Amino acid sequence: MLKFVKNHMESIDGIANYPMISLMIFFVFFVLLFWWVFTATKEHIKEMGELPLDNNDQQNKL
Repeated sequence: MLKFVKNHMESIDGIANYPMISLMIFFVFFVLLFWWVFTATKEHIKEMGELPLDNNDQQNKL
C-alpha cells in the first residue's frame, strides 16, 4: 500500500510545492497571531478574560 502511495505521489507534477505552501500558511498565520497579541489593547484583553465570570449577569437579564 505504501509503495502504491509513493509511486502515485511521484507521478503528480509540482508535488514539491505543497509542503512549501503549507509551511508559508503556517508561518503567516502565527506571524499574524503574534502581531495581534502584541497590538491588542489591555482593556480588550481584560474584557475577554472576564467573560467567563460575567455569565451570572447575563442570566439575570433574561
